[in-house]
Amino acid sequence: MSAVPIDSVLPELARLLGDAGRAVLVAQPGAGKTTRVPLALLDSPWLDGKKIVMLEPRRLAARSAARYMAAGLGEEVGRTVGYRMKQDTRVGPATRIEVITEGVLTRMLQSDPALEQVGLIIFDEFHERSLHADLGLALCLQACELFRDDLRLLVMSATLDAAAVADILGGAPVVESPGRVYPVETHYLPRKPEGRMEDMAARAVLRALAEQAGDVLVFLPGMKEIRRVASLLAGQATVPDVQVLQLHGSMPQDAQDRAIQASVPGTRKVVLATSIAETSLTIEGTKVVIDSGWMRVPRFSPQTGMSRLDTVRVSAASADQRRGRAGRLGPGVCYRLWTQQEQAYLEPHGTPEIEEADLAPLALELAVWGTADPSELRWLDEPPAGAYRQARELLELFGALDGQGAITPHGARMAEIGLHPRLAQMSLRSVPLGLAATACDLAALLNERDLFRQSFTGSSAADLRLRLEALGRADAGAHSVDAAALKRVRLEAENGRRALGATGKRTDSEACGLLLALAFPDRIAQGRGDGRFLLSNGRGAVFSESQTLSGAAYLVAAELDDAGTDSRIMLAAPVDAAQLEAALPGLIEEEALVEWDSTAQTVRARHRRRLGAIVLSDKPQQRPDPDRLAAALLGAVESEGTGMLPWTNTARKLQQRVVFMHRFDSGWPDWSDEALVATLDEWLKPHLYGMRSRNDVQKLNVASVLEAALSWERRRRLDDQAPTHIVVPSGTRVPVDYADPAAPALAVRLQELFGMTETPKIAGGRVPITMHLLSPAQRPVQVTRDLSSFWKDAYFEVKKDLKGRYPKHYWPDDPLTAAPTHRAKPRV
Repeated sequence: MSAVPIDSVLPELARLLGDAGRAVLVAQPGAGKTTRVPLALLDSPWLDGKKIVMLEPRRLAARSAARYMAAGLGEEVGRTVGYRMKQDTRVGPATRIEVITEGVLTRMLQSDPALEQVGLIIFDEFHERSLHADLGLALCLQACELFRDDLRLLVMSATLDAAAVADILGGAPVVESPGRVYPVETHYLPRKPEGRMEDMAARAVLRALAEQAGDVLVFLPGMKEIRRVASLLAGQATVPDVQVLQLHGSMPQDAQDRAIQASVPGTRKVVLATSIAETSLTIEGTKVVIDSGWMRVPRFSPQTGMSRLDTVRVSAASADQRRGRAGRLGPGVCYRLWTQQEQAYLEPHGTPEIEEADLAPLALELAVWGTADPSELRWLDEPPAGAYRQARELLELFGALDGQGAITPHGARMAEIGLHPRLAQMSLRSVPLGLAATACDLAALLNERDLFRQSFTGSSAADLRLRLEALGRADAGAHSVDAAALKRVRLEAENGRRALGATGKRTDSEACGLLLALAFPDRIAQGRGDGRFLLSNGRGAVFSESQTLSGAAYLVAAELDDAGTDSRIMLAAPVDAAQLEAALPGLIEEEALVEWDSTAQTVRARHRRRLGAIVLSDKPQQRPDPDRLAAALLGAVESEGTGMLPWTNTARKLQQRVVFMHRFDSGWPDWSDEALVATLDEWLKPHLYGMRSRNDVQKLNVASVLEAALSWERRRRLDDQAPTHIVVPSGTRVPVDYADPAAPALAVRLQELFGMTETPKIAGGRVPITMHLLSPAQRPVQVTRDLSSFWKDAYFEVKKDLKGRYPKHYWPDDPLTAAPTHRAKPRV
């Protein structure tokens, strides 16, 4: 092998790993770390003949690295160097270096926490901060503490916050290696781009082919953009002997290999790639990089419980990685499809996946590991509390966790299957239903990109049943099927059937909706009409265009875009209510609702059966609970206030008298409107039994209801200390006005009070009544609480005025000895 920059630090790296057991290697692109480090450490004495396991974030990079190292040893993959990933493993008895994808490490740790046969674990390209890499490192650190203090750990990256990683490794030493990056000339757009990204990318490719030599690598967000650019280039007159190739994770292995291999002499290639080509891979012949500046990342929303793919700006670190692809083999050129001013606003680094991902798989793995609280482990970034809590709630709903949050046997079986917890739940629960084969097909479909090509549109485009049916056909049928994806789905489905022991081969596409309901109980949807649906989680969902499923009474959405008020349904299958009730009895709630209907002004008693926010049935109750009827009616009174009651003058006066007594004696009840509303249970509820509506309430005798709240002794004392009337000297019974509890009043004609020397008092003689003295025409002439002073000081002035206005009436000089009268003059 030819010398590479990393060679200069390999002896030091081996020594530090032997001494400290842990290290961080920061090696610039092109240094050769991925393929050189494992081979260089293989014969270290501290390894003691054990294996080296190296994690690669991407399957393509893992295969490529294993092949390159094996070729350097003059061997085939599977001897000294092998790889292990889902559905593709090349290892043998003599394998000492295993390049694995990150999910495989989690399975290895769960089955053997001590990793007895492993001496060193290498985390390559750790700067990508995938969820599995963070989890794998956290589990390895605890495994070292509990089982293997001799297990070595090495974290490698080109762009990495080395200090933070070294700290979490317990102060591990940091080794830095220069890269072999040739100068890359970088071009920016002169002004902010307008128009479609794909059009700009296609124009940039044509420019690069005309201006530069060598092969071209184009970074685009996803498959959709790759296909569009490929289509645009196919219609252009390009340089002769130029081959346009695609590179993304869902391509067949041989197609991926063709994209990364060197071009045939005399030809050129244009590779349209996702971020899969950012790191680890060397795409032979690349001299030019065209970077769209965008990437596609999954983001999970704890508010909705759904994930979506967002197209986001790349970070500055990712942009530098991409540009570096042009300088691996010699001087290169990079065309960035954004302005230099926009470059200054790029985020320095990408967001770790753990902060934005669906954490249900993480929560399940931690439960199997025996960790209920993620803070027990060491993380660079701890899982967000909200998303983690929601993940555990989902696992509890599935029965994967018990009431204390510990893993159940069912949860352990879910983890063994190796699918997302939703799909694992569906697969296991399908067995007693006799639908295991169909569930395995469906799980494989949902794990893969859409089987039908993205050009598939029409009234059935969102129907997942069509994909299931396509799996069982030898031909493509009426739809354009991605042959490579179909092959992968069939292989995964077959592996799933073997794992479940499902012997049946026939797929029942009509069971699709039922199976989806097992996996996505929060996405069961009830039709509202016009293609709009209510999800069981309370959110809305809609088809963006008319579909055969638009009129379904119930369906289950397997894929939603989680955008806007109503999420757009991408894939779904119908289900009927009877299926839901049979398969999900534990999720269906029975409700006996007794509620006030403000529109009808009556209490409605209904019996409802619900699945989350969806009402499956709603019928009148035949014999509603009288207590609940009364409580609902009482709630209406509480909401509207005492004004809902049919107050009479008698009832109001009784209320006012008790309010007056409470003011001067706290032992009396508080009958203010606010207090009455607060104590409805005590004084009103017993009288509401048998009533259901406002009309019924209007038949109440409020005065009698209030009186019933007072004991006989209280009523006697009330009549004594807060009388309804006062008999004045004329013999007239004059009502006392208690509207103002601070100053009860008596409005009486002055002539009827002749001979009354003192102001009447109530409340056991504590409160003088406020006397409103009236003229013969019932108009007030004086207000006083001291009648004696009035006779002495004010009467004679008042007399002059009244005598002038009412000359025929009796106005004596001595009111204390005069005869009172309610007539103009006293009878003789």
